[in-house]
Order: sequence, then C-alpha cells, then structure tokens
Amino acid sequence: MGLLALGTPLPWFESRTYNEHIRDEGVEQLLYIFKAAAKRDNDPLYWGDEVEYMVVDFNDKDKNSMLDVCHDKILTELNEEELPLCEANDVSFHPEYGRFMLEATPASPYLNYVSSYVELNMQQRRAIAEYKLSEYTRQDNKNNVHVGSRLVPLTLTVFPRMGCPDFINIKDPWNHKNAASRSLFLPDEVINRHVRFPNLTASIRTRRGEKVCMNIPMYKDTDTPESDDSIYDRDWFLPEDKEAKVASKPGFIYMDSMGFGMGCSCLQVTFQAPNISKARYLYDSLVNFAPIMLAFSAAAPTFKGWLADQDVRWNVISGAVDDRTPKERGVEPLLPKYNKNGFGGISKDVQSKVIKIPKSRYSSVDLFLGGTKFFNRTYNDTNVPINDKVLGRLLENDKAPLDYDMAKHFAHLYIRDPVSTFEELLHQDNKSSTNHFENIQSTNWQTLRFKPPTQHATPDKKDAPGWRVEFRPFEVQLLDFENAAYSMFIYLIVDSILTFSDDINAYIHMSKVWENMKTAHHRDAVLNENFHWKKSFQNKDGVETEECSVDEIFHNSENGIFPQFITPILCQKGFVARDWKELKHSSQHKRLYYYLKLISERASGKLPTTAKFFRNFVLQHPNYKHDSKVSKLVNYDLLSTCDRITHLDDSKGELTSFLGSEIADYIKNNKPSIERKA
Repeated sequence: MGLLALGTPLPWFESRTYNEHIRDEGVEQLLYIFKAAAKRDNDPLYWGDEVEYMVVDFNDKDKNSMLDVCHDKILTELNEEELPLCEANDVSFHPEYGRFMLEATPASPYLNYVSSYVELNMQQRRAIAEYKLSEYTRQDNKNNVHVGSRLVPLTLTVFPRMGCPDFINIKDPWNHKNAASRSLFLPDEVINRHVRFPNLTASIRTRRGEKVCMNIPMYKDTDTPESDDSIYDRDWFLPEDKEAKVASKPGFIYMDSMGFGMGCSCLQVTFQAPNISKARYLYDSLVNFAPIMLAFSAAAPTFKGWLADQDVRWNVISGAVDDRTPKERGVEPLLPKYNKNGFGGISKDVQSKVIKIPKSRYSSVDLFLGGTKFFNRTYNDTNVPINDKVLGRLLENDKAPLDYDMAKHFAHLYIRDPVSTFEELLHQDNKSSTNHFENIQSTNWQTLRFKPPTQHATPDKKDAPGWRVEFRPFEVQLLDFENAAYSMFIYLIVDSILTFSDDINAYIHMSKVWENMKTAHHRDAVLNENFHWKKSFQNKDGVETEECSVDEIFHNSENGIFPQFITPILCQKGFVARDWKELKHSSQHKRLYYYLKLISERASGKLPTTAKFFRNFVLQHPNYKHDSKVSKLVNYDLLSTCDRITHLDDSKGELTSFLGSEIADYIKNNKPSIERKA
C-alpha cells in the first residue's frame, strides 16, 4: 500500500461535496498520463511481489494466540532507524489496513527470471520482522508486560478467531466506543492508526447508510447451531446496533466490519509489460486465470471463530468495503425507519441519478480492455454500468483521446465515489499529480488491476515504472517457499503469454469468468468443482470453453497450464528439452522443479490446500466439539503448528503432512542459494 502522507481527512458528509470535482480532475490526470506515456515502448519485464503478514502474540502460558495491536511502531522503526538494514537486504515494509499487519516487498523490482532470489528475499523480509519483534518481546518481558508471550509474523490469510473474545492483546478494548466501524465484534484498535484508515472505514459505512454486512455459510457439523450465536444486544449506536438481527441469516456467519475483510492477507504480484498494447493483452489474458488461482491457493476456511463452508477470503473483503446504498444494491433498507428512501449517504442533488450497481467495488474483473487482435466486444457480455460523462471526456478531448474499450474500463471505475479525501489534496496540478486519479483507481479492488504509469514515465524515462498489470487473487501461504513458488509460477505464465503473444488467445465470455469466481469460493473447489476453461488457446477466433476440474486445467495435454504455458517457456529459455519435470535433474534449476511440483500436486489433490489442511486440523483436534467453532485452544494449537511449519520444524511431522515427504525433505536440507537479482 506504500507509506502514507499525513493530512486532514474529510468526513463523508463533507467530502461528498467534492466527489464530482475529484472525478473530473482525476480524469484530466489520466489524460495527461496517456499523453505522456502512450508511446512508451520496449520496457523490460520488471516484476515484484507483495506479501502480507499478521503479527501474532503467542501466550504460551495461557495457551492463547492473539493478534498484536500493541507494537505497530514496528513499521515506523523499519522505515527509519532500521532503514539501512532493510536497504542492505533489498526489502521494504509498508502499512496495511490492520494495526496487526505488515506488508513487505522487494525494495527494487526483479528483472525476468530470478531463480531462487524471490524466496531468499521473502526470507530476508520475514527475518527482519522477526528480529524487530523479538526486541519488543524481550523488552516486554523485562518490564513484566505480556510475560511469556512471543511475537511472530505469520503469513495467514485469515486470523481464525478475529472478532471473538480475547482475539487482540489489549486487556479491555471495549472501554470506549468504536465509532469508526460501530461493529459488535471488532474494536477500532484493529485499524491502522493512520487517519486514512478509520476515516475510510467510517466513510464506507456512512455512504452505505448501514454497516457493511457479510453472511458466510457455516460448515455444518452434528452440533452446529442453527444461527450465529455470537450476536448480542447493544445500545451504543442507533440504528447500527439494531441491524445484526435483521441482517444476519440462519446457517451463516455474520460479520459487520471492514476489518473482517481488509484484515485478511494476500500475495500479490505485479508485472511491467513492454508497452500499453502488451499490457492490455496481458491483462485480458490473465482474467480467467484469476478465479482459478483463487481456488487453487485457498487458505481461508475460518471466520470469526467458525468453520465456514467455503475456503477463500474474496467475498468477505468484497462485502467489507461494499459502500453501495440499498437502492444501488436493489434491496430494501434493513431498517426503513432510519433509511426511508434507501439512499444511504448520497446527497439529495444526486439521488435522481442513482443507478443499480451489480457488484461491490471489490470484485472480479468486470471488463476486458480489448485492443488486441483476438478481442471481440461481445466477450464483455455482463451488466457493467458506466459513467457516461467520463466516457465522453475520455473519448473526445484535446490531450489523448482513448479508444472505446479502454475508455469504457475507466468509465466503469468512475461510477464509484471517492471514499478517502484529504483537505490538503483537493487542489492539485493535474500535469504532475495523479492523486485524484488514484483516489478512484486504488479503491476499485478487482482480481486484476491495470496500472498506468505517472506523467513522468515518458518514453525516455526508463527508470520510471511503465504500464503494469497487478495479479491480485492469490491467498497468502504459510511458507516463504510456497509464496515464492506461487510468484514464480505466475511469472512463468506471464512470460509465456508475452513471449508467445501471437499464438495465445485466452478470451472467454466475461459471464463465465464471473461464474468461475463464484465456484472458486466453494469448499474443496480444487477437488470437487468444474470451471469454465478455454478449450484451445491456439483458437485465434473463438471463445469456446469446456468444463474442467482444477487438475485438468493444470495438466490436460490439450489446454492445461503446465503443457501450454509452463513447459513451452521453459523450453524457450533452454531450461528443459521436452517437459518441466526434467528440471529435477538440473543442478541450476532444481529448486524451480520443487516449486512446480508443489503447484502440480496441489492442483491434482495429492497435497492439501492450506484451507484443507487447516480445516482437517480443527476437525481432528481433541478439543473440537463438532459445533463448527474454533476455540481458543484449537486456535492456539493451529497457529503454533503454523509457526513450526513456517520455520521448517518437522519434529511433529507437520511439515511432511502439509507438503509431502519429498518436498519437505528437500526444503529442510536445501536452503535457497544466495543470488542477487538479474
């Protein structure tokens, strides 16, 4: 997310008066970007990853694992007094929504294939975070604070007991009212202290006219309650405290705060394309990979202390930032007495312009960008509203007129209101600033993000980032080995797409991508579900699909990812002659073999997804009551297991159970070689 500037955030009812100004100015900034950078070409394949950590406080005496919200000064220290250490190890740390979260990236991008350097860099990030947290632990214990506790950065997609009693390490987090979220379950202490984050939380809730609402299906066991029995009566806020009983559904886990979604962690990978045309092609080609990779990387089977009947995080985050009013969602207000017209926090002067918006601002991709020889506009066959004013300006202007399909992409993003506005940034130089554009762009969270450069990225400024595509669906994995494997895997797919761009046509109808996204949420989707997949990537004209299992999507000889994308690029690089499995016998690329073996065996079901492993752990725990609940002890034991697995401790056989004996033995006995980036 990057370091954040200080400023004066405007509350929603004040900031909304500037919405049209921000949209208008953001469009002008976008046009200056295109004017400066549209002809930029021949950029190298720079790329990088983002890994998000949760800092967990292990109280070994009481056998409780909590999220740490007391030591968030770590981010300031890592970017100030520890900055030389970070720079020497080529790592960078950034804030995220949760006070308990850290985001870490390489300090400078990778270039092309980087062997095991990705994993090494990830290890350095984790080691530096652990070093700082161990300092805090020693200081706390010296002063008799949290005696017996350990602070550990874990790459968890979801903290299993977020929103349950004693889930954060503050003794009395409810000794004041949580005015930003007004949640029944999450105190505002979970939110990053930077003013942007509580203001964003309050703005989304206020604009919506109700608290956010996520109902996630419960996993059904023999003694599972009929309804979420963690809901309780409270009289702090009116009408918000009355919403739960109306909004919650029998058989579902009810969540009511942005923190339940934005407090999840993920793995994201961003790629620079040679030029805008190749960036558009890459974006469109990856659209249907996204839901498949979400299902394949599943690591979120628990929410708010319950086992869920799904395995991934995406729809929870989608609901957590869903600022659509009831009218925009096409539903009646939860409490009509307080929201008679369903307009939420929309001002009266724009109420007549309200349109139905089918999805949250956090969703799967809505439109192909087009502009490629394989594209046909009929492929965008879903209901996607657009901002007609923005579309017209992008199509007809004296700076840099966009083609229709590119203009439509941005005009769709601009149906959203800005939800984080700072007084000091209202007036900008549109020729040099992109803040208004990013206000809209960066709060449209889709499975892919098309990232234009800044106005400074002219064709001769090769040190400035060019046209990029961010791949966002991966759930974060426990081990650096796993996250490196997933990053290298998508890198090879991207390299293959760009290298063989004349031959690869990955288009399918957008409606089928949306269906795949729903399927990706199902429990054990990797094992039990079929997805729409391209019948042939060499079909230059058609979008014919067939329904395939994840195993078939990865391995089918006719259209599988391994034979159609991975093996060809490895052959082109000279790594193998015929098949990716030949890497096992390569002294230089053997670690890549084990990365791909992990991918292959998870896709085939030979190895469990992280979600499957976590669910089985809970179900088999002696303390589990067959009620779909994750108790403190179960949570402590699960996260203690995660800690051991993360650090390659196989003393209890957990690493072997998780990764299989061959991969476990290899990574225990073979550390990644210390190589600098290309």
